[in-house]
Amino acid sequence: MIERQAQQILSVHLPGVDGLCVGCRWWWARLAPYPCYQAEWACRWHARVATRRFLDGMA
Repeated sequence: MIERQAQQILSVHLPGVDGLCVGCRWWWARLAPYPCYQAEWACRWHARVATRRFLDGMA
């Protein structure tokens, strides 16, 4: 479930032309620089899952 949520966050929270997060502006009318907290969390979670899959495959 969390992996699906991370993918959804990464698909929406993208850098805009002005360097601000498009997802934060769209969802909360908030001007947040990219990467915002949500995008950072989703990137970290995605990296952890990819690393875990890679290491499990090597065992």
